[in-house]
Amino acid sequence: MMTGVLGTCSSALACDACKAQQPKFLQGITHGAGPTSNWDYVVVSLMVLVTVYSFYALVKCLVRPADKGHDRIKNVILNS
Repeated sequence: MMTGVLGTCSSALACDACKAQQPKFLQGITHGAGPTSNWDYVVVSLMVLVTVYSFYALVKCLVRPADKGHDRIKNVILNS
């Protein structure tokens, strides 16, 4: 049994009982009984879209901030 960075076991993905209950494309990845309806897929898809957009907006604001004024507090502190 190999341990990861945080000391977790590599066999922590999915047990044999969980693999049998999951849909084909989720087998071996997740634990539990699996999705109970199509709304589960919709909710997870929306969460993924929100997360990806949030990460995009974060990188965009870090790389090219819209704050261009020379009298802003950030520029006063950085330029002094």
